[in-house]
Amino acid sequence: MSNNRDTQGYSFGQIVLASIAGIVGIALFILLVGKLFGLSDTIEVAPPVVANSTIENNIKPVAEVEVATAGASGGAEKSGEEVVKAVCSMCHAAGLMNAPKIGDNAQWSPRIAQGYEALVKHAIEGIRTMPARGGNPALTDGEIASAVAHMANASGAKFKAPSAKAPEAAASETKDTASAPAEAAPVATASVVETPAAAGKSGEEVYKATCAMCHAAGLMNAPKFGDKTQWEPRIKQGEATLVSNATKGIRMMPAKGGNAALTDAEVAGAVKYMANAAGASF
Repeated sequence: MSNNRDTQGYSFGQIVLASIAGIVGIALFILLVGKLFGLSDTIEVAPPVVANSTIENNIKPVAEVEVATAGASGGAEKSGEEVVKAVCSMCHAAGLMNAPKIGDNAQWSPRIAQGYEALVKHAIEGIRTMPARGGNPALTDGEIASAVAHMANASGAKFKAPSAKAPEAAASETKDTASAPAEAAPVATASVVETPAAAGKSGEEVYKATCAMCHAAGLMNAPKFGDKTQWEPRIKQGEATLVSNATKGIRMMPAKGGNAALTDAEVAGAVKYMANAAGASF
């Protein structure tokens, strides 16, 4: 036997290389077939979508405060009796300035005969020595109508007063929300109501609404507005005395000018306004 290697045989290295080449060839063939039939398209994996609401809930503050301003919600209208006591009784209780006295059927009879609507119209617009709305422009038409019915019915009439309007609902709702994801703290929403302080009427406003009824024309010996001669002896009494007299009433002037709804400060402001218009320096 010859020890020489057969020249027609393959070495081990050649066999390994041939195997690798075969495997690579097969892989290339598979990729080529895949490209032709679309089997090797890249599959894109979309990132997980996180709901916007979840993100917002995770970053929003734990507490929210809503501020609601209580506006001038309208209160219920005053009853006829309340209006009469606060405004109308100044003249109608004693029959001042030819006003028909409450309860005097003889004086009210010809007026009642005119009809409810006519009497209400006169009270709203004013007639002869009676100022519009009894000198209180803050009164509503409904309140005036109720006051007329109250006085007339106490003097023989059978008028039906309108129903008082209910106060407007002050809608200040408190929201309680506790919607939050498991990983976030509950979110609380609270409502805080700010109520603005009510300012009193100015001296000029009180004068025009109440005091002018007598002081504008000097009725019932009331010192006329701006008449320095009539006001001089009163001004000498001092501001405190005049305010006390106006608040408590004196001679023919009823307490607070017949308007019990006025505050002491509003009465003082009206006194100061009238006195200063007649030469005082209060």
